[in-house]
Amino acid sequence: MILYIGIAIALLGAVALLLKPFFKTNALLSKFSVKQSLQLLGIGVLLSIISGAFFYAEPGTAYAVQYPWGGQKAVFRQGINTKMWGRLIPLQFELPIKYVIPNSEGDLGEQSEYANVDAAKYWAFSDAVKARIATSVVISINTEDEHQFLSVADRNKTEENMIRSRIIPNIDQSIKNTCKLMDAQDYISGQASDFDRYFRDQLENGMYVLEEYVMNEQRDIIGDSATIRTVVNNESKQKRFRVKMVDGSPLREEGNSLKAYGLTVVQAVVTEIDWEETFDNRLQLQKEEVAQTQLEKQQAEREFYRAQKEKAHGEAEKATERARLEKEQIQKTIAAETEAKVAEFNLIKEKKQFEVEKFKAQSKKVAAEAEAYQNAKLVNAGLTPQERAEWDYKTAVGVARELKDLNLPEFYIEGGGSSKASGDNLLTSLIGADIAKKMTNRNKE
Repeated sequence: MILYIGIAIALLGAVALLLKPFFKTNALLSKFSVKQSLQLLGIGVLLSIISGAFFYAEPGTAYAVQYPWGGQKAVFRQGINTKMWGRLIPLQFELPIKYVIPNSEGDLGEQSEYANVDAAKYWAFSDAVKARIATSVVISINTEDEHQFLSVADRNKTEENMIRSRIIPNIDQSIKNTCKLMDAQDYISGQASDFDRYFRDQLENGMYVLEEYVMNEQRDIIGDSATIRTVVNNESKQKRFRVKMVDGSPLREEGNSLKAYGLTVVQAVVTEIDWEETFDNRLQLQKEEVAQTQLEKQQAEREFYRAQKEKAHGEAEKATERARLEKEQIQKTIAAETEAKVAEFNLIKEKKQFEVEKFKAQSKKVAAEAEAYQNAKLVNAGLTPQERAEWDYKTAVGVARELKDLNLPEFYIEGGGSSKASGDNLLTSLIGADIAKKMTNRNKE
């Protein structure tokens, strides 16, 4: 700008100086004296010299200065620097390149004057689904190696040319290769981060060499595990692409890398994707299907937990009933055991009582036998027939009375045999012993 102003001022001074002798009566030229014309000429030449010899380096911009005699230098710091009428090639330290999806009116929106902005293009994924992909890429130039910087500036001439001929083709190739590596469905299913990673890796280190392969589609299983029906498509082979690997590393195209130009990728991300309408419709259907599936899943879970609740409630009732029955069982068992113990103690008591009664009966028998023996002796000693008959009568009456009042044990347990004869002898003995005892008591009275 200063150069042009200086040239204009110098031309004005020169014209006034040259035309004044010929147009002395001209009112406009009469205002300029020879001295003033020379001053204007000098000021213009001075401004032209200053603007040609020096320039102002803006911050954040590197300059390649190419001198008329063939030399060149790099300027990386801001301020006033010499250029000696040389040519300047300015390059920003960082070059923002953006692909933006236009709005309905085709407007790209408000953008920075330092960013290179273009409309996003349509790209096809491996499943033939197309989409406009908006990206944001920031490229940094090499300000450490002056020789490489001057070489890049010399080969590209301008910053605009470098962006259009070097950087944007690499961005487009990276997007194209990355789209071939995955389906659109894969992208929306969680591989968006892989897309960014492949995209940036190719920009930094070079384009992948892709190889085509055929992938057999898996058969779709319809039905449950008991009855399986498969749907087979005769055209079950789909062409896919993958990165060609050599010794475990991806094979890359030679010479197609930003690194070869001393450029570094600072940022490379996908900011937005505008899918084609058919895929949007499919996505909407998938979303509705997923929502319906989630709803049914929630309902199924609700029914499951309701069933679990009912089952738990039933188990609780079963546990309560089991506890009640076990309590009753324990009570009945304890009662039965108590009854058995009581019966056992009663049996022992009856046995002891029987033994006591038995010993009493034996004692009475012995006493009766002794008394009978004594009476027999007395009779043998001299009872008359009349006395004997009276004795027999009294004895019979006493026996009858004693039989009426006789109290025998209710139970009898004998360790020996159980024949009828032994039972009769025992009963006879007991009766006799008891009668004899009572007769003896009456005689004593």
